[in-house]
Amino acid sequence: MEKISDTVKTKYWHSIGEGQVQCDLCPRLCKIHEGQRGLCFVRACLDGEVVLSTYGRSSGFCVDPIEKKPLNHFLPGTPVFSFGTAGCNLTCKFCQNWDISKAREFDVLADQASPEAIAETAERLGCRSVALTYNDPVVFFEYAVDVAEACHRRGLKTVAVTAGYISQEPRKEFFRHIDAANVDLKCFSEDFYHRLCSGHLDNVLETLTYLKHETDVWFETTTLLIPGENDSEEEIDAMTRWVVKNLGPDVPMHFSAFHPSWKMMDKPATPSATLTRARAIARENGVHHAYTGNIHDFEGESTYCHACGETLIGRDWYVLSKWSLTDDGNCAKCGVACAGVFDGPPGAWGSRRQPVRMSAA
Repeated sequence: MEKISDTVKTKYWHSIGEGQVQCDLCPRLCKIHEGQRGLCFVRACLDGEVVLSTYGRSSGFCVDPIEKKPLNHFLPGTPVFSFGTAGCNLTCKFCQNWDISKAREFDVLADQASPEAIAETAERLGCRSVALTYNDPVVFFEYAVDVAEACHRRGLKTVAVTAGYISQEPRKEFFRHIDAANVDLKCFSEDFYHRLCSGHLDNVLETLTYLKHETDVWFETTTLLIPGENDSEEEIDAMTRWVVKNLGPDVPMHFSAFHPSWKMMDKPATPSATLTRARAIARENGVHHAYTGNIHDFEGESTYCHACGETLIGRDWYVLSKWSLTDDGNCAKCGVACAGVFDGPPGAWGSRRQPVRMSAA
């Protein structure tokens, strides 16, 4: 990767004349002049080219439980080495990581690490995978891809936590390097995406459809339910019906509780009953695995066999309390396969969170 003044050149852009370039990485298609930045704030025009200004710089590194991403069907119980940078290509007024994703000052990028250093540290700490998370890895595309390649050379899996807001060609390249993803399906309303996120629903649905039908990436979805905005039974019904019809019944769906944050402090926290009802609607519509999140709910956090109802994985927050799966992911009671990526017995990482300083790692 060729460096330019502490930045790296990028691939997905073109000149549009009159001293402007267009970034083609995401559907926003930012048109920027020399010295200007796109909406994400981390991709800029320098010497007539689009560059990434956060390559190798992170807002933090941490070992998390894989269930925190959340991924409930991908190497359960194992530790994942997590990191992010700064910036985002959506403007969600309810962002729960706004101090990172909305950052306009690079002093949040307090740690630095090469892709190889990240992979080496993750392996040394006993992690099975590395997660590109905290802010959307789409905006640090080049760094994310290089990290993924370094991880795969060491036999580590890669995880992307993303809103799925990415253009067609870079989407193909990005997910070619990813083993598992949690895609933030923020709602099932174009008005919501436009008004609260400055985005479009169709672009996210295209990413989900692509993942299901054109890749081997294991993926799950998460929807943060905000009172009065995207929590109606009608919208949840439409969303879950679309998922079953277009993605199939085996894609796990997570419904998480909103807490007042960023520019949406006027909304109350999501009642647990709303999450429970959303989960019930999803199951009624044929979703095999629907979960509640950001609340303590053993029933809503656990995994069940869709054929016989056996509790396959019991969960107490991020601690696995029961395991009734064979090593290859079949129900130990009836033998029906549970969709996911299972490799031997479950991990025992639990709910631990281990911050890592790369400069001292």
